[in-house]
Amino acid sequence: MSVRITGGIDRGRRLRTYTGGNLRPTSDRVRSAIFSILGAKALVGARALDLYAGTGALGIEALSRGADWVDMIETNAKRCQQIRENLRGLSMEDRSKVYRARVENILDSLPDTYNLIFADPPYHTDLWATLMDKLNREGLTTQDSTVIIEHRYDSVLAENYSKLFRVKSRRYGDTAITFYKIGETNVQSHLPGQL
Repeated sequence: MSVRITGGIDRGRRLRTYTGGNLRPTSDRVRSAIFSILGAKALVGARALDLYAGTGALGIEALSRGADWVDMIETNAKRCQQIRENLRGLSMEDRSKVYRARVENILDSLPDTYNLIFADPPYHTDLWATLMDKLNREGLTTQDSTVIIEHRYDSVLAENYSKLFRVKSRRYGDTAITFYKIGETNVQSHLPGQL
């Protein structure tokens, strides 16, 4: 199984993936849509966090499209190893770090602030409030941060979680992507790169 990078300097390159377990990679179509909605300016110089990284495709694509740094969180040891190998193959290992950890456990201890946070938890999760509460932690986000959630289309996500407000949602088959911004109460608000 392989996943293709859909944009940036490594566009068209394929990532090798470890297929064991319940892996559900973000499709090329959905990944392309996420980055199209964000716009090119949102990636340039960004620090990104890829939660439930799986193949690492979202984080790797963010680097391909101009992000300065990406931290990736994944619990499966073999997937972590495969992500590291792909990063080395693309000469991205000096702009990223892969953590083998449970997202719920590591979010309180990450030392960095992120402009972009990607989260693609298992579709059967019911821990949205817990996850979003942790993403509201002071120091994890800035006033300009965007949180992008990939979820099953019929999952119920709130309009806001503390200071994170929903600004856009799109459906692609069984998948939906929902964008949250810090302190944005207007659903028509602009995302980075669309100002």
